[in-house]
Amino acid sequence: MLVKRKDMTMIGRLKRRSDFLRVGASGQKWVSPTVIIQIADSPAESGAESLVSGPNYGLTVTKKTEKTAVGRNRIKRRLRAAMASALTGEHADLKRTDIVVIGRLAAETAPFDQLVKDIRWCLRRLRGKQTEKSQ
Repeated sequence: MLVKRKDMTMIGRLKRRSDFLRVGASGQKWVSPTVIIQIADSPAESGAESLVSGPNYGLTVTKKTEKTAVGRNRIKRRLRAAMASALTGEHADLKRTDIVVIGRLAAETAPFDQLVKDIRWCLRRLRGKQTEKSQ
């Protein structure tokens, strides 16, 4: 699925380490074969780009996952495109939510459709947990 530029402007990025740590400390995560997704509510004064109206996300792939920079960058490029596709679908209504995507080695060679499917599946599970917590 091609993502339109206007849809991409609705998605913000997490860039500061403190934002990644805050989302990781929230304790809400879901693991799939290709990615690990962590999710937390955005604080009002978040360091993420405040001009966007949709969710904010950040990507990370560690040296423990892939030793070479070329491999890590390939995983990040694929996950960036997969997140754009996943967040413009049914999860486009995730307002004031911060998402951290941790790439796994399988993300480098998995079919693109599988990446998008895994991301959507994890987000669906985590959104169910968020609604249970708020009740």
